[in-house]
Amino acid sequence: MKNFRSGLVMLGVCAALGVARAEAQLLKTADIRIRDPYIYADAQSKTYYLYAQAANRKGSGFTGVEAYAGKDLAQWQPPKRVLVLPDDAGIQFVWAPEMHRYKGRYYLFVTLTYNRALPGVKPVEDAKWPGLQVRGTHVFHADNPLGPFTPFKSSAHTPADWMALDGTFFEEKGQPFMVFCHEWVQLVDGTMDCLPLKDDLSDALPGKPILLFKASSAPGAVQAAQRGKITDGCFLYRSPKSNRLFMTWSTFIPGKEYCVVLARSESGGIGGPWTQQGLLYTQDGGHAMLFNSFDGRLLMALHQPNSNGRERLHLFEISDDGDTLRVKTERKLR
Repeated sequence: MKNFRSGLVMLGVCAALGVARAEAQLLKTADIRIRDPYIYADAQSKTYYLYAQAANRKGSGFTGVEAYAGKDLAQWQPPKRVLVLPDDAGIQFVWAPEMHRYKGRYYLFVTLTYNRALPGVKPVEDAKWPGLQVRGTHVFHADNPLGPFTPFKSSAHTPADWMALDGTFFEEKGQPFMVFCHEWVQLVDGTMDCLPLKDDLSDALPGKPILLFKASSAPGAVQAAQRGKITDGCFLYRSPKSNRLFMTWSTFIPGKEYCVVLARSESGGIGGPWTQQGLLYTQDGGHAMLFNSFDGRLLMALHQPNSNGRERLHLFEISDDGDTLRVKTERKLR
């Protein structure tokens, strides 16, 4: 009996040590540098997945996307590689990964910038104006949220002659869409556009993208003809209270820096017309997205500040009265 009790004690000690080691491996949200955060809340496993471009993390050692898994939005398992891109592909930047579940499959939307010039001339004759580069949003697919994700094709879903970025997924009446930003670098006044996609999301349907609105429509936006106006970080949300369709997106407003803007479709459909309702967040943070937490709260995730190297995930509880969205309070992450 004594040996049996001693064995139980040892098992208890080992179990406690195992839990302690597991907890020691967990990463706190405040310790994770991340730009353009995207959170997928998997209801079945009660697990949150946080997607990030690998370059956010020093020493990641690869080009692509990784994901952190967690149960409480405050602590995360070390990241796992979900998309590894070839070293010889000529990719300069990986931006804004988003993971969406659609018809039982998982799709990763990722913006890639290549070390290749895009034909054309700068819209403004200014030595400081950025050069035109090949940039677009690609779609990858997998059987589960952690991949591995594989490409449908070698080119972007967005138009080959457009500098496009930050594509997000939206479905309306059975038709899948990609909503994305047409880069100000190419236009001066950046735009928000959408493309209908094939049913399996393998490519865009033929035809020109649909213009939704311009960056200059944001409240307080720069109006000068020769100054860049940015569309960035779009996300679609339909209110369960009113069926109204909202979009969060980001831009730079003089005196407020990087901001989150709230727009609403007056028709309730993706085609708009879109009205800019106001600014949701004005503390030098943006690229927001919305999701429902497992405790029933509507949360907005964004990165803040926008300065290179210090970006962190911030979460805000959002109120939805059916007519508009408002920030209630920031959710403190232990």
